[in-house]
Order: sequence, then structure tokens, then C-alpha cells
Amino acid sequence: MLNELNASLTQLLGPLGPVIALAGLGLLMVAGTLPIIMKRKPDPLDKLRASTAEARAVTAGGGAGGPSGRAKLRHGSGTDKLEKFAGFLEPQTEAEMSASRMKMTRAGYRGKNAVRTFHASQFALGLTMLILGVAYAMISSSQGEISSTQMIMAVLVPGAAGYYLPVYWVNRRIQTRAQEMQDGFPDALDMLLVCVEAGQSLDQGIIRVSKELEKGYPALSEEFEIVAHEIKAGKEKTAVLRSFGERSGVQDIASFVTVMIQSQTFGTSIADSLRVYSSEMRDKRVMRAEEAANKIPTKMTLGTMMFTVPPLLIILIGPSIHAMLETFKQIGQ
Repeated sequence: MLNELNASLTQLLGPLGPVIALAGLGLLMVAGTLPIIMKRKPDPLDKLRASTAEARAVTAGGGAGGPSGRAKLRHGSGTDKLEKFAGFLEPQTEAEMSASRMKMTRAGYRGKNAVRTFHASQFALGLTMLILGVAYAMISSSQGEISSTQMIMAVLVPGAAGYYLPVYWVNRRIQTRAQEMQDGFPDALDMLLVCVEAGQSLDQGIIRVSKELEKGYPALSEEFEIVAHEIKAGKEKTAVLRSFGERSGVQDIASFVTVMIQSQTFGTSIADSLRVYSSEMRDKRVMRAEEAANKIPTKMTLGTMMFTVPPLLIILIGPSIHAMLETFKQIGQ
């Protein structure tokens, strides 16, 4: 069935018949579905805000210099060009939206439109690479014979690569930031312990540690700075610490948050808890270094077998094999 369809398309549209048909089908699907998907229903909350602003404008006289005029100017000067595509570029359920925001936060993208920008980059990059793949397939087909499988792969592989490249980038950033915070957390605990033992409160110690870690571990310094600002804003310390553990995505920090919450709940000494936990973190870092060192011989075994043993065998056995072949030639003559 597929071969007959391929043959008929090739006979009808030429060598690029399957590619043209595939591109046309994709454009029809995009043109048919995008207007429906991107059509965003008006938010009832936005309607309520607009009606409230109008009522205030009527009450205040509707002057442009009044509060309602300034509010309208603020709302009208938004720079988010993806607002009208929010229904298409953002998850529709609250759980998916929260998971996506947490993922972007762990990657270091804290803007309120980070999820929307991420999906927009996915869509734009995937579509761009798909168009480049179609152009490459057309050029290759014009220069010589190319099979239908190669043509389809040349079109779809760049599109899939462009679509998943932002996902790979975000996941890579999450791993890099988590590793950086895991490496710098024992030092941060030691500095925090010194600050607390010197007479500072935990809040002041966190501010000091965030400044000291700014050069060596910027990701961890940023997280401590966010914690300090949230505590200054009056947010409950338990909620701030829990949010810190969730944002980081590092098990050591989550355990530290649990220790601090328990210490605050039961009224035990924070300095004693920090002293015990920082000692455990130092031992754990040494154990991770020893584990990485013990993995090195196993990782080098494959390279040794591939790049050392074959040349050694050639040097040792090669002359003997060459001599035996020459001897057999002479005997055969």
C-alpha cells in the first residue's frame, strides 16, 4: 500500500512527490489546528479587574492622570508578545503547570513567563529545523537519486532534534546546578555554623553566606539569597525552608531543611544541629570523592583494551604472522 502510494505520488509530482505531500499535509494540519488552539477564552478574573478599573475611573472622574489612568497605562505597556498564545504554549492543568514551573526554576529560569518561553522556543526551533530538513531533501533530490526513506529521515530527524534540543538544554542545566549546589553545600554549612556560633541569627547567617558564595557557587548563593529575601518579606520560616528544598532538587539540602524544621519545632540548639550535619556533609563529600576515584580503573579498562592491547598484539605477533605467510607463499610456489 505504501509503495503504491509512493509510486503514484512520484509519478504525479516528480521525485519530490512524497516530501511535497508530507509538507502539504503538515501545513494543512498546522493551519487548521493553530487558530482553534490559540483561540483563548477571556479570563473571568480579567473581566472583573477591567470592570473594577472602569468603576474606579468613573468614581475618580476618569482622568488620565488618576490612579485608573496609570493602571491602564501599566497594563497597556506589557512587553509579553506571547500572551495571546498562552493557551497553546502553556499546560492546561494546574498540576502540569506547577511541575513545569518547578522544572524551569530548578534550571535557573525564574521569570513568570519562563514556561511559555520554553514551549515557544520548542515550537519555533522544531518548525525551523523541519523547514531546513525539507530544503535539504529538495536539494539532495535535485542533485541525484535519493530513496523515500532517506528523504523522510532527512525531514523528520532535524525537526525532532530541534524540538527536543530545548528539553535537553533545560535538563542539562538542572543537572549542572544540582551538582554545583551539592558540591558547595558542605562549605556553605561550615560558614553558616561559624556565623551562628559567632552570635548571628540564622537569618543573618544566611545573608552572609549568600554573599560569600557568590563567586564560587553562584547557584547556591542565589538560592540562599532568595531564602533571605523571603524571610525578610515576612513569610513563615518553615514554608521558606521547604520551598528552598523543593527548588534545589538536591537530597542533601532537603535533609538539611528537615533538620532545621525539626530543630525549630522542638526548640533544640541550631548550632548543635548545624555542627553535626556539617560534619556529616564533609564525610559524605569525601565518600563521594572516594567513590569517583574507585570508578576510574573500571572506566579505564575499556579504553585500555581498545587502544593498548591491539597495538601490542600487532607489535608482538605481527612479524611472526608475516614470516609465516611468506613461508607459505614460497612453499606454494
